[in-house]
Amino acid sequence: MSKEKKGRVGAMPANINIMNPVPNKDARSIVKLVRKDGKVSGYELSDGAVLSKREGVALAKQGGIRGVAIASRGGSEYLRSLPDGDESNNLGDLPSMPQGPRSFD
Repeated sequence: MSKEKKGRVGAMPANINIMNPVPNKDARSIVKLVRKDGKVSGYELSDGAVLSKREGVALAKQGGIRGVAIASRGGSEYLRSLPDGDESNNLGDLPSMPQGPRSFD
């Protein structure tokens, strides 16, 4: 029996991803979430770069981040893990770091 029911997959809307970008061959991975007041404000990439959520979404749209889709909630775009059967690499399960002195908008 399918988990999709009435436009939902589990607890999530079936059409939550608005874009599944194709990663470039040199695309980086997200290794940490940057948080401010408990909310994701950015991402640390596998090469050490730290990006705001907006910069991360823009880079993912260009194919610069692998393993993510772009979703939208309340008019704000954000990154989500692509399902691959490995829960250890889900964005929500990655380590977090506090937002440093850089101000993300």
